[in-house]
Amino acid sequence: MSSIAAVRAQLQSIPVPTASFAGQTIIVTGSNTGLGLEAVRHFLRLDAARVILAVRSIQKGEDAKNTIEIPPNNKAVIEVWQVDMSDYDSIKAFANKCNSLDRLDVVIENAGVLRNTYEAAEGTEITIAVNVIGTFLLALNLFPILRNSGAKTGQTSRLVITSSVVHENAKFQEQKEPSIFEAFKKDKKSYLSDRYNTSKLLEVFLVRSVAAAMQKSPHASEPVILNNVNPGLCHSELDRDVKGMAGYILMMAKAVLARTTEVGGRTLAHSAAAGAESHGQYMSETKVKEPSAFVRSKDGVAAQERVHTELMAILENIQPGITKNI
Repeated sequence: MSSIAAVRAQLQSIPVPTASFAGQTIIVTGSNTGLGLEAVRHFLRLDAARVILAVRSIQKGEDAKNTIEIPPNNKAVIEVWQVDMSDYDSIKAFANKCNSLDRLDVVIENAGVLRNTYEAAEGTEITIAVNVIGTFLLALNLFPILRNSGAKTGQTSRLVITSSVVHENAKFQEQKEPSIFEAFKKDKKSYLSDRYNTSKLLEVFLVRSVAAAMQKSPHASEPVILNNVNPGLCHSELDRDVKGMAGYILMMAKAVLARTTEVGGRTLAHSAAAGAESHGQYMSETKVKEPSAFVRSKDGVAAQERVHTELMAILENIQPGITKNI
């Protein structure tokens, strides 16, 4: 996408979502603030019956819960559950708790981090630990619960991962290394300056590859719709840890072009209501869109295969047998 096209897309109006989520149970990670919190408000307005704020800090989650007004015609239940997306044991414990749910219709994996300095988590750089490894560890753990719910309700369950248009800007220099995920552990300035963009590229790759694998798996007759969404540049706290000139440039861009947090939340709700045509796809401005030219290229397909293979091995090491859930 050209710079002009990106600006035009950013300025495009995002309609208020109208799809019904009546009776549904919905989990939103990273929902104590920003787009996640606004998505929660949209789901409640659209008659969701139970919404779980999946957050790292219970106190912050409870504070956020207290700001939410449930519409008068909705007797919804709002709960706050703890999950730290940079801690794989916490993710597994959260997923295990989800087994207690009588239904699970929608999961919005919205939690993410943006850094331009090195911070470690679970033996790798935190952006990759949270945005990629932790995100797909949770997704694969929740697939069986989503499938079982769909079989009970007759409604196909959905899992949405919040990605970004910046995947188009990723230089992804780590692909030149013998192991992509080993390269992510390196404290190398040129890698770190591009790390968030690269993490979003990997999300696009993996939604495509995991969705394709789901269609060939023994569970293919019990579909779960998996897609990812670009909310656009929005006012949020995502960039609070960006240091130096990069933080200043981002602040200026937001001042000129950013969507409101509420409008950004709309995009998440639209993707949660998308149909089978969105499975494995990248959504932007509420529609299925083509991802970057690199993703669709021969080199991109090869890189996607490497990323998928390496990540599946990592997930198996974290939780043996987990990839059978695909």
